[in-house]
Amino acid sequence: MTIRIFPESRRVRVLHRGEVIAESREALRLEEGRYPPVYYFPRKDVKMERLTRTAHRTVCPWKGDASYYSLEGAENAVWSYESPKEGVAAIRERLAFYPEKVEAIVAE
Repeated sequence: MTIRIFPESRRVRVLHRGEVIAESREALRLEEGRYPPVYYFPRKDVKMERLTRTAHRTVCPWKGDASYYSLEGAENAVWSYESPKEGVAAIRERLAFYPEKVEAIVAE
């Protein structure tokens, strides 16, 4: 699996229930195979008080162990790799959002 990570030059926002949950000019765009690109946000650009950590965990053979957060009305909508594998170390402790669990993810 080929994974490529790029600094995103555009401002990227995540909207959930009419509120901006994340907004950054420092997001990273991760491209993995044929999947749509995923934006990883620095925690300083995310309203962490809106997130609730859950016990849910998954394992990606290329990125490592993911931990999850829920938003109001959206269980496990956000994930993070606290200790990613070496090849994707740039996403360490950043947050990504499932597009189908939030109102919108907009890059402009």
